[in-house]
Amino acid sequence: MAGPRVEVDGSIMEGGGQILRVSTALSCLLGLPLRVQKIRAGRSTPGLRPQHLSGLEMIRDFCDGHLEGAEIGSTEIMFTPEKIKGGVHTADTKTAGSVCLLMQVSMPCALFAACPSELRLKGGTNAEMAPQIDYTAMVAKDMAAAAVRCIRKEIRDLYVNIQPVQETKDQAFGNGNGIIIIAETSTGCLFAGSSLGKRGVNADKVGIEAAEMLLANLRHGGAVDEYLQDQLIIFMALASGISRIKTGPVTLHTQTAIHFAEQLAKAKFTVKKSEDEEDASKDTYIIECQGIGMTNPNL
Repeated sequence: MAGPRVEVDGSIMEGGGQILRVSTALSCLLGLPLRVQKIRAGRSTPGLRPQHLSGLEMIRDFCDGHLEGAEIGSTEIMFTPEKIKGGVHTADTKTAGSVCLLMQVSMPCALFAACPSELRLKGGTNAEMAPQIDYTAMVAKDMAAAAVRCIRKEIRDLYVNIQPVQETKDQAFGNGNGIIIIAETSTGCLFAGSSLGKRGVNADKVGIEAAEMLLANLRHGGAVDEYLQDQLIIFMALASGISRIKTGPVTLHTQTAIHFAEQLAKAKFTVKKSEDEEDASKDTYIIECQGIGMTNPNL
């Protein structure tokens, strides 16, 4: 699977861990040797944190790849993938690092493995700057599975069964209290608003924040909320033919995912304002992609 090493600048656009997740997942899927430099240069503490290192090691193990420079604080890594395999894969952040972000980097790879995969992820379930586990379990996994079925017939169906494991007190990290409010449209689209509880913050304010988030996404009239946008980009890039999603304003995370999907996978994306008459007064957009039509040869 050797080929020219692709150079990725981790400081541009979103400038955080998403660049690492998207680029290494696509590297694993496409067999592209990769060098990522200036990792998380846009963050107050640049370089790899424990959750990013755990994700890299899991992707390495997913494909029996070779990983260089992967240490806490590293700002540059080199990754050389091999053939994707299924089976049981474990990642443990040993911190409150989000297990939901570990799922984001590993699920696309699981779709193209030689056999079904089981992911055993240890870390924070409700963490700052990451999707809550309830959002992933009740919204993201169902919408992603629906997207896979709609945009791609050749790949393995995405079936995700999230089974939280009972941990001892000193092993449970970041499982803080929060609230999630879910709404389902008449067309079966799922939206959510969520907020984490914080010490000294009234519970009413936490609920109001979640409700306002949900209402803001519903007003745009799209099919996905702002937190699912970027998670679907990699599936659109791998799909066969043209796929589209209707959404509210395109986030920087989504723009970043599109940039690297185009750089590594050579998929072609366009983003334009919705021309539907019913959307004339709304901030609604269409993300369209000409995918590369990747297939799983093991099916």
